Amino acid sequence: MNKKSGMIVVLLIVLAAGLVFYTQFTIFVVQPIGALPEGKTLIISRLNKTEFIDSADAMCERLQGGVNLLCRGAMLGAVIEKATIYARLPYREWFYQVSTGGKEYDR
Repeated sequence: MNKKSGMIVVLLIVLAAGLVFYTQFTIFVVQPIGALPEGKTLIISRLNKTEFIDSADAMCERLQGGVNLLCRGAMLGAVIEKATIYARLPYREWFYQVSTGGKEYDR
């Protein structure tokens, strides 16, 4: 195998791994709230109602047309109960902004 063929194989492997990650995992953002003042970014298994980058607020907006504390709590509870959490990372505002399309909701 020459150098060019090796690079193509590596590129295909990286693309395949990226596709698997995109379709099987969700980057789920928990914005800072009273019970979790520092917030979290979770890598979880993809659920049927989650997007690649998602948050409870984004799910509430998408599924119910608005965000309130009851919906936020229900979405967080459902995700924590049903998804497998693979990693807990520090909160990243950028991911939250991506999940909500740039909208911010009261904490």
